[in-house]
Amino acid sequence: MMNQEPSIEGAAAVLKILGDKTRLSIMKVLEGGERCVCELVELYDISQPAISQHLKRMRDIGLVKEKRRGQWMFYSLNSESADYEWISTILKHLPHEEERLDKLRNKELNICCE
Repeated sequence: MMNQEPSIEGAAAVLKILGDKTRLSIMKVLEGGERCVCELVELYDISQPAISQHLKRMRDIGLVKEKRRGQWMFYSLNSESADYEWISTILKHLPHEEERLDKLRNKELNICCE
């Protein structure tokens, strides 16, 4: 983890990305651990290309990292980001996304990413 103070320009870029409620919510979900893109599609009930675009924007500025396992892409928070410390502080003050995750569990979908 880097203990580097963010610049005003860098912080503004991060906050601009996180100003979208879907991206902010995705960050909160990823705070709980790694997620497959297919899970995020189900959680947000939007298309895979739309979820991928949100994730790409967050990945491009280093907020999330991706890992390929077979045909599936898994995303997690990038704890090595210079912005990780202050972003994680913000995320701790946001409501949990358990209701959203419970809806996914209650759908009893057979999401098989591995």
